[in-house]
Amino acid sequence: MTLSNQSSDISSGTRTGVLELSIVLPCLNEAETLETCVRKAKRSLEELGVVGEVIVADNGSTDGSQDIARANGARVVDVPRRGYGAALMAGIEAAKGEYVLMADADDSYALEDIGAFVSSLREGNDLVMGNRFQGGIAPGAMPFLHRYLGNPVLSRLGKLFFRIPVGDFHCGMRAFRRDRMLELGLRTSGMEFASEMVVRSALNHRKIAEVPTTLRPDGRSRAPHLRTWRDGWRHLRFLLAFSPRWLLYYPSVLLLGVGLLGLLWLSFGPQEVGGVGFGLQSMLGFATMFVVGLQGVGLAVIARSYASHLGLLPPPSGRAILRVARASLERGLWIGGLLILIGVGCFVGALLSWGATGFGALDVVDTVRVPILGMVFIVSGFQMISVSFTLSLTKIGED
Repeated sequence: MTLSNQSSDISSGTRTGVLELSIVLPCLNEAETLETCVRKAKRSLEELGVVGEVIVADNGSTDGSQDIARANGARVVDVPRRGYGAALMAGIEAAKGEYVLMADADDSYALEDIGAFVSSLREGNDLVMGNRFQGGIAPGAMPFLHRYLGNPVLSRLGKLFFRIPVGDFHCGMRAFRRDRMLELGLRTSGMEFASEMVVRSALNHRKIAEVPTTLRPDGRSRAPHLRTWRDGWRHLRFLLAFSPRWLLYYPSVLLLGVGLLGLLWLSFGPQEVGGVGFGLQSMLGFATMFVVGLQGVGLAVIARSYASHLGLLPPPSGRAILRVARASLERGLWIGGLLILIGVGCFVGALLSWGATGFGALDVVDTVRVPILGMVFIVSGFQMISVSFTLSLTKIGED
């Protein structure tokens, strides 16, 4: 769709007298390209017939970017707290438009072609992501690692972890309803702010859409603020932190299940499969897997419950994790106490068995299995009690 066609389509839906769109540009020493970006943004508003404003959220520029912004008709918001996310959040909070469109101030995004974003917002979507892979990436506009490794991998993880229906998870040009975004209470201050916006929109069931947009090489002579490995890790860390299910719960359930099956299998004596023997050492390995898995499940449930309590994540919805999260303190104490008693019983049984032989020398291979099971029961019971107490703390005020 051409800009002229977009203009005619969008002008017909313009609501006169209402400041509809705020275009927010985070800025840190962007004197080389800021004037071009502001002019493109203002020209787009005029050609589309959209009542709007351009806001430059300045993060402490020392190259005169603030004066350039004001001279070209933009409103400058000074943001003392450093960081990409901090600048954007301040700009969003200061915006007066019903909708906000954000883009970088390096002249890499198509600010002259924003009609599709506005149309999608008017159709009722809460967040509209740009997709550079659909719209076109000019040669040299995106580093090789970003284009073929970082962005595709993180986008796929976003789809897997949070079922986010976008193919370009980290496009810096996106638009959204201001009120719906502020309701999320976004908190990150760095580059991972871009991930938080999409993840928390998906977790809170916001309507997310995607439109093609283009990417060109930026117009700056200096290096970009983005650091490939550092910022890539921050995005990945955020995705994992906001998904206790994938970070802790699923891997721990796997360890728990394998450890339990192994313990049951070897409780009755050594086993052999395909000429490979499994004995006491293997049983200790399975016991370790079971204990670590149980601890991981407990941490996953605590993390999920606490994040929900803080409002970072919605209440748990998965059946298994929800049942555990809703378990009462008293029930956890009873189950934990019972497991400890069973464990103590295993040690008492082993002691009585030893006494029946006159407390003489023991054959470790034949006698240590019951104490191993006793250890597993006692540790599991203690973990159950600990998790129950901690979980009850994360739910204070919810009763």
